[in-house]
Amino acid sequence: MSHRADIFIAAQRILPKHALSRMIGRVAESQRPWLKNILIKRAIAAFNINMQEAKSDNLDDYDSFNTFFTRALKDEARPIHADSNSVVCPADGVVSQAGNISKNKILQAKGIDYSVDRILGNSVEANHYHDGSFATIYLSPKDYHRVHMPISGKLLRTRYIPGELFSVNDQTAQNLSGLFARNERLI
Repeated sequence: MSHRADIFIAAQRILPKHALSRMIGRVAESQRPWLKNILIKRAIAAFNINMQEAKSDNLDDYDSFNTFFTRALKDEARPIHADSNSVVCPADGVVSQAGNISKNKILQAKGIDYSVDRILGNSVEANHYHDGSFATIYLSPKDYHRVHMPISGKLLRTRYIPGELFSVNDQTAQNLSGLFARNERLI
């Protein structure tokens, strides 16, 4: 691990992540036009966000930074294959890892893995995925932040698993064992 990565991960370990998340959440939910418009404009510039894909490119249509961050896209922005047997990518982003689940393990990054039991928080449920396949899709700040079902079907339930709030960027994934199983998540 590089010195810079050591410092970055150490800072994440000692910072009050949940308190910071709540504070940032309040700012992101602010409906003060001057504040949310500054945040949106800076995000568009910093991350080169393509507003031509958004259902609305008018900043006044977004009540807060959060509504912008989870903005809807135009229907034609992500055409879906017409064949009902197709599997489509459930999210924008970069596939950082993909492969087979072997011995109940999923690859997080080079040389680092975690168990299916830990990511699901339930060893009985994990049995359904033994010898299956996985893909990890990293959504950067510029990406469309909604997740869709990759196949035809009906979502029957979700489950919230509390946890840490470590960054999931490449630097952290490459250096913090069990990152995705440590972080809070909705499965």
